[in-house]
Amino acid sequence: MILVTVGTEQYPFNRLMSWIEVLLQTEIIQEEIVVQYGNCTILPAGARVYRFLKEEKFQDLINQARIVIAHCGEGTLLLLDSLNKPYILVSRSQKFQEHIDDHQVELALALSQINVPIAWCPGDLVRFINAPKQVSVSDVSKASAIALCNSLEKRFAPTLKELSVGISRS
Repeated sequence: MILVTVGTEQYPFNRLMSWIEVLLQTEIIQEEIVVQYGNCTILPAGARVYRFLKEEKFQDLINQARIVIAHCGEGTLLLLDSLNKPYILVSRSQKFQEHIDDHQVELALALSQINVPIAWCPGDLVRFINAPKQVSVSDVSKASAIALCNSLEKRFAPTLKELSVGISRS
């Protein structure tokens, strides 16, 4: 069984639902799909769906799942990383009105540098579903951690400088 979860975000994540539906319709995915769809307005035909799940049911479904496909939220990442279960992350994008900003895209770009499975398209989902790998952000080598920090610093350093304008250093 594959569990797909999009969290409780107020914005729909219909792009991921459409990808799952296509993979089911083309029988590329031939196993049971359980979806926690939150505020999505497109639901994959053939999937067992729940709008929201209570914590106990959510944990039970994660335990039953062979692999979890999830949005790239920080809380979800930390939860999945602690559960010793293969997972694939898909970032919500402001461009598709899936979130208010692109912080999930930025997190996904950083995580992809340390080999966390990130799906940018349906083909990536297929590749990771067929060969799931279990990774942990806590297993990051020192070199990977430095590369990740440098990447985040490069990305956010201008923002930090902009935020510090007008702040007294006394």
